[in-house]
Amino acid sequence: MAHDHKHCDHDHAAHHDHDHEHARSHGHHVHAPAGYGRAFAVGIILNTAFVGLEVVYGVMANSMALVADAGHNLSDVLALGLAWLASVLAQRRPAGRFTYGLRSSSILGALANAMLLLVVSGAILWEAILRLFRPETVASETVIWVAAAGILVNTATALMFMKGRERDLNIRGAFLHMAADALVSAGVALAGLGIMLTGWAWLDPVVSLLIIGAILWSTWGLLADAVSLSLHAVPPGIDFGAIRAYLESLPDVAEVHDLHIWGMSTTETALTAHLVTTADGGADAVVAQAVHELNERFHIGHATLQVERVADNYCCPLAPAHVV
Repeated sequence: MAHDHKHCDHDHAAHHDHDHEHARSHGHHVHAPAGYGRAFAVGIILNTAFVGLEVVYGVMANSMALVADAGHNLSDVLALGLAWLASVLAQRRPAGRFTYGLRSSSILGALANAMLLLVVSGAILWEAILRLFRPETVASETVIWVAAAGILVNTATALMFMKGRERDLNIRGAFLHMAADALVSAGVALAGLGIMLTGWAWLDPVVSLLIIGAILWSTWGLLADAVSLSLHAVPPGIDFGAIRAYLESLPDVAEVHDLHIWGMSTTETALTAHLVTTADGGADAVVAQAVHELNERFHIGHATLQVERVADNYCCPLAPAHVV
């Protein structure tokens, strides 16, 4: 494609007046439809009750593995709550100074969730290390039965989100959280069985350390993503280069600049860009096509495109790559 857009001194370009065409798409995806409100509620109630059960019996059975698993389940209760809250807030209309509504609150919630989990995980990790060097008797049968209950609770919760996991990223996240919890509970049950058969009390803190490792691994990823989204980074799964290449390939588009892609929330992505066109007439059809394709191919439901014409000899002050 020919890049024949006029180059000029951008230090003086800001003094030129120019009218731009604008086209906007405001197609927002609600990633947790109303039909899943009940699933979120039931999942949160079941798992909150099970967290309390694990803490009580973990202390009674003297099992750090159960207490650690309770921390893991608590993280998923918070994750379910955040996913549900995000779906509700995403439906709030913009008002007053909140011109995007309250969509970004899901990012703040994820950030707070990650920081809380790191603190809780650190406390459990310390206790597990102490227990590793001073193993204590564990009521293995209690551990087995409570962990078995966890397998049932987490599997039942995961099944409620199974149907929607393929078409909704938010629902898929809830499904994966609960499916992973079922596997962790299975690990705790195996630890209890191992202790019952061998008498090796050190299996309990070892399993605790493995569970904490799993929590820290997922929490670190959550923290990194939340911080990145807070800094308006391109969301995970969005190919910035592919999107730029697509926009540059549009008919009569000679140049693309001032391209920005960021997360409006943990489930919605926004884009703004300037398209320099060689066409003499209107670019409505090209813009409409771009907005549609950005939504369908790249899952960007909120695109704002500004059109500038080569024939107008306009030098956009935002054209240089280093200018924001």
